Amino acid sequence: MKNVLLIGGTGFLGSAIVHELARRPGRCLPGNPLRGPASAEFCITLPTRRRERAKHLLVLPTANVVDADVHDPATLARLMTGQDAVISLVGILKGGEGQPYGKGFARTHVELPQKIAVAAKAAGVRRVLHVSALKAANDAPSGYLRSKAAGEAALRDAGLDLTIFRPSVIFGRGDSFLTLFARLAKIAPFFPLAGADARFQPVWVEDVAAAVADSLLRAESIGNTYELCGPRQYSLRELVAYAAAVSGHPRWVMGLPEAIAWLQAWAMELIPNGPMTRDNIRSMRVASVCDAGCALPFGRKATTLEVVAPAYLHS
Repeated sequence: MKNVLLIGGTGFLGSAIVHELARRPGRCLPGNPLRGPASAEFCITLPTRRRERAKHLLVLPTANVVDADVHDPATLARLMTGQDAVISLVGILKGGEGQPYGKGFARTHVELPQKIAVAAKAAGVRRVLHVSALKAANDAPSGYLRSKAAGEAALRDAGLDLTIFRPSVIFGRGDSFLTLFARLAKIAPFFPLAGADARFQPVWVEDVAAAVADSLLRAESIGNTYELCGPRQYSLRELVAYAAAVSGHPRWVMGLPEAIAWLQAWAMELIPNGPMTRDNIRSMRVASVCDAGCALPFGRKATTLEVVAPAYLHS
């Protein structure tokens, strides 16, 4: 695999994957529209509608950032030309209410994978890697998890050489999870928390990026679904308290009764970029943890949260 189309590659996880691919040894194929010398094994095309968000990736000689709307089928078809593989990362945490998914979830998690499948098949691009979510299922309680399952199904039904990744919550420098709680701890005297007992098994973004990059070169990954988790499980209460303490602002975390939590989430939906929605609460009814014996693929050892998080939460 040489030429890789990375859809959703300018965000938190995508940036980590781009850097991981750039570290792999080898040479880019002649004729790839890249600036400067090429010394990485993969040549990466990064479509984005907001080029300013990709400034940190423009310095990489193997990353070609292009202005494009991947939701447009004609644009997506052009982007597929000359590619050897596609990595699909686009995801949102807030997609609105309504059956079966919510409008935003339907567009991003279901319709976009359907468009990717059609464009890939038309261009003869068989290799597709797709990042979904742990516990995605058709009968999951939230629109987020149901829509993630529907997106997986759309790609499976296309008969592609598909690998699916299902991570738990992802942490690392620049995340929107632990970092959010650390920032809130600076101004909040305490945390009234919905879903305080929800369970997570956080996985380091660099471990996820390495698993994705490894899979591009491993034929045995085709047809597999990998659950990606860290070595330890935590309650949301524990994670919030940890982030606050490590940031230097320890705070009391108070779990909310379900009725009040539901009301709080509804109110936060009215706030632009609010930290919680009713659908988030539904998602937390399912523990985001791996089954017993779950391990990272290809013999990799998961990194503990406590090794990584202090370096960026205390900054």
